[in-house]
Amino acid sequence: MLPEVHPHVSARLADQLEHQFGLASRLEAGPLDVERVAGIAVVAAAHSDGYAATGHLLGLLAALPAPTTSGERFWSDLWRSSGTAYLLPVNIKALVLRSLAGEGTPLARQILSAVDEMTPPQRVAAGEVIGQALAESDHFPDLKTQVIGELWLRDFELTAWRVLHADRRSDDPAGRKAFLDAWTSA
Repeated sequence: MLPEVHPHVSARLADQLEHQFGLASRLEAGPLDVERVAGIAVVAAAHSDGYAATGHLLGLLAALPAPTTSGERFWSDLWRSSGTAYLLPVNIKALVLRSLAGEGTPLARQILSAVDEMTPPQRVAAGEVIGQALAESDHFPDLKTQVIGELWLRDFELTAWRVLHADRRSDDPAGRKAFLDAWTSA
């Protein structure tokens, strides 16, 4: 779901590259000219928030015990306390691997489903399990485990939402026109 790159959008960036770096707009570097590099930059900027959020989701997961034999107890405790199997490594492994390749939407959907499935007491209990694991890793030894876990869960949930929200945007011409019409009529 890459946005369409319009020449008039990237032209300003190409002009800036020429002005700032002395790069002529038709200077070629292999098969890429400056105009194409500017287009790449536009696309990258348009999608950087989604990629950053996906990276943050992976970073949050990396802070938890690894899904190895030594981490089995943590994942078992998390399953029992949260009441959901959606977060078990066996259920998210393929989604994590897809996220490492830049496709975080399926993982984000799974995370939001898991959080949505938890009752308030289950969320508190899951936060305690997560907080205990984070406190034991010596990252936050002076904070209460329940506070650490609840903050981690909130961050996890909000970051999953950011991934979905970033992916929701499309290059739909009708949608862009409706947005523009709505704002120009206000």
